[in-house]
Amino acid sequence: MFQVDIIEQCKQNNRKAQLQLYNQYCDGMYIVAKRFLKDAADAEDVVQEAFIKAFTKLHQYQAEVTFGAWLKRIVVNKSIDFLKAKKHTLVELNEVHLKVIDTPKDDKWLVEDTVTLSDVKLAINALPETYKYVVMLYLIEGYDHQEISEILDISEVASRTQLSRGKVKLQKLLTLKKDGTRH
Repeated sequence: MFQVDIIEQCKQNNRKAQLQLYNQYCDGMYIVAKRFLKDAADAEDVVQEAFIKAFTKLHQYQAEVTFGAWLKRIVVNKSIDFLKAKKHTLVELNEVHLKVIDTPKDDKWLVEDTVTLSDVKLAINALPETYKYVVMLYLIEGYDHQEISEILDISEVASRTQLSRGKVKLQKLLTLKKDGTRH
C-alpha cells in the first residue's frame, strides 16, 4: 500500500491504516523525542501524544513536506512543550554521530581534539535554556532558522542571535583552562 493511500485511509479513521502508519514511524519518532528528553517513559509519552495530535490534525497535512518530516515537527514541538512544562534539561546526545568537517580556523564551533562526547553533553546541558533549544534544533535536528523560529515561536533574528550566543558559550565551556581543567 502506498504512503498516500495509507494517509488517505487514516484521514477516514481507518484503524488498520493508522496502526500501519504508527508502526512505520514510531521507532524513528521515539529516537527524536529521546534526544530531547532524559527519561525513556517521557519520550514514549511524547511520541504517543504526537501521534494522537497527528491523527486528529491529519486533515491539515497537505503533503508539502514528507509525512515523516511533518510528524517529526510535531514530536519536536511536543518534546519542547514537555520540557517547558516540566522545566527539565535537554537530553543527552546518546548515539548522535558528530561529523568532522573542514571549517575555517575562526569558526566558533571548533574545539580541541581532546574534547570528548561527554564534555559536549555536559556543555550543552550547562547552556541557558534559550540557547540550549536553538543549539539542539540547529546542530542535532538540522533545522534552519526559519524552522526554528516557527517551532519556538521566536523571530528568525532571535534564532540567529541565540545560536550565535550559544556558540560562544559552548566554546567557552569546552575550552581548556591553562592548567588543563574545564571551566
